[in-house]
Amino acid sequence: MKMDMGGMLKQVQKMQADMAKVQAELENKTITEESGGGMVKATVNGKKELISLSIDESIIKENDKEMLEDLVVAAVNKALTSAGKMAEDEVQNITKGMLPPGFNIPGL
Repeated sequence: MKMDMGGMLKQVQKMQADMAKVQAELENKTITEESGGGMVKATVNGKKELISLSIDESIIKENDKEMLEDLVVAAVNKALTSAGKMAEDEVQNITKGMLPPGFNIPGL
């Protein structure tokens, strides 16, 4: 069985170019998740950077610092998890079976 090394190299180079494009695009894609029935909303981008945090004024007036902290952590963690899933889905679209399931690419 003869391997087409030139063809493989071209395929790998295309995948690298596609990956660079996806990484750039992920910075502009955002996901918003919430906790406390929408009282706290966290928005992150596809690079898992927190972009914004929104806290409903009514929860601030309750003066319950611990509950607010828990809701912030919950919203941010949900958003980060969703952003990671989004990035993983984008990578899977590019690799189309070239990488085994669950293979993590550093930086995504």
